[in-house]
Amino acid sequence: MRFLLAVMLTTAPFAAQAEVTDQSAAGFQIRHVVNIDAPQAKARAAVQDIGRWWSDDHTYSGKAGNLSIDAAGCFCETLPGGFVRHMSVVYSDPVALKMFGGLGPLQTTGAAGHLSFELTKAPDPAKTVLTLTYDVGGYAKGGLAQTWAKPVDFVLGAQVARLKVYVETGKPD
Repeated sequence: MRFLLAVMLTTAPFAAQAEVTDQSAAGFQIRHVVNIDAPQAKARAAVQDIGRWWSDDHTYSGKAGNLSIDAAGCFCETLPGGFVRHMSVVYSDPVALKMFGGLGPLQTTGAAGHLSFELTKAPDPAKTVLTLTYDVGGYAKGGLAQTWAKPVDFVLGAQVARLKVYVETGKPD
């Protein structure tokens, strides 16, 4: 019990509202909401600077620094002699970034998704509410909900926590 309490206390600053909000064999939706102690513009700039806060463990190259979201609309990763297009930017403004594609191993299925970062002002203008939503649909052997929803939720939750820490401290962990 002490261990559980210690885990809860040490992770409390990173807590967010997170859930798989809908799921079926054909797809799922994940939603994470987190309060960030920084103004909207700073949080939005950090979202774009994905190579500084995304986890090395969730890249093909093993180095998050190889990730970028460029003006041409590519959430891409540089590989030796090649690249991976993780997603394509379909909308960008000062308070939102929306992309389409399949993250990670979803690229090996017939599934794709819409990933949205929405930044709204909190009652305190020095704070921002970040809402990440990922809607995934299509075909994947075994069904999307049973095989993919929980692991994708876990990975994106970890990335949101890293983003929050990066915005607030300048370092993702």
